[in-house]
Amino acid sequence: MRIALMHCNSSNGGTTMQKPISPTTHGIIDYSTVAATAAAPSVLGLSGRAAGAAYGVAGAVGGLAAMTDFKPSLKRAVPLRGHEMADIGMGLLLPALPWLLGFARDKRARNFFLGLTAMTMAVTALTDWNPRRAEA
Repeated sequence: MRIALMHCNSSNGGTTMQKPISPTTHGIIDYSTVAATAAAPSVLGLSGRAAGAAYGVAGAVGGLAAMTDFKPSLKRAVPLRGHEMADIGMGLLLPALPWLLGFARDKRARNFFLGLTAMTMAVTALTDWNPRRAEA
């Protein structure tokens, strides 16, 4: 599930692979996702299991961001690659939540989680998870 964007490196005339989202930017996006996901029940009128799932996802994303080895964390305990694997797992779980938790008929709730899935997978795929490049 890795996507790389190509650009010409003018210094050597060759082509290099570079992803546009740095770990620091990824962390900022994660904290923004926490705020939006925690606000979703009120803003979208989600209730019951859909609201509980939104709050749970917000807590999980926030907890992971707070513990990841990148600049916006509180404690750098989770390596970047571990965060990447957790995001991939989240991207696989999120689209199933409406059916697993029984709120798939609620169009707003279902579509919120499907949209969150798309955003999670895109940001994960476009993040440079290489710790060496991230340090530079």
